[in-house]
Amino acid sequence: MRQQTNRRAFLRDGFLIGVGASAGALIPVAARIFTLQPAFARDEIPTGTAEKRLRELAIELPPPPKPVAVYVPAVRVGDTLYASGHGPRRLDGTSVQGKVGQDLTLEQGYEAARIVGLNVLSSVRNTLGSLDKVVRLVKVLGMVNCTPDFAQQPQVINGFSELMVQVFGEEAGKGARSAVGMNALPSNIAVEIEAIFEVRG
Repeated sequence: MRQQTNRRAFLRDGFLIGVGASAGALIPVAARIFTLQPAFARDEIPTGTAEKRLRELAIELPPPPKPVAVYVPAVRVGDTLYASGHGPRRLDGTSVQGKVGQDLTLEQGYEAARIVGLNVLSSVRNTLGSLDKVVRLVKVLGMVNCTPDFAQQPQVINGFSELMVQVFGEEAGKGARSAVGMNALPSNIAVEIEAIFEVRG
């Protein structure tokens, strides 16, 4: 009887020692598992890509546009940058003017929207110091000066949106978007676009 009791105690103690040893070996592993961080946390997103893409695409940004009324081209609030409505000002200082569907073709409207994008990028860079501080494009409002029967506003604003994808990438360069037609825009410009960006740094 005593031998059977001793045998049970031996097996019990051996089991507890084994469990303890296993747990001791697993604790460091578990600690490592639960302290692992994502490969690219938000603060560790690789930088340098937007400015590098601009150089690779040989894109020259115009000088930062100056306000023509009582406003500023861009305002940063925390991690959000609000870009005011920008127009299609060319490098030579002139603007693309006229109504799409009357004075301008769809293709010319698309190009005007792309020029607007260059001006927005110029304001963003001037405000932040570098386009590499942009995390992503959040929201776009595109306004097209067009005739009442023109219905291809989204295709016009694609000129802006496709530029953003080229510069910031497929995911970060796409945001929520509205594209609407207008009876008139300031100084008869063809396109006006405002945008919101998430930024860091």
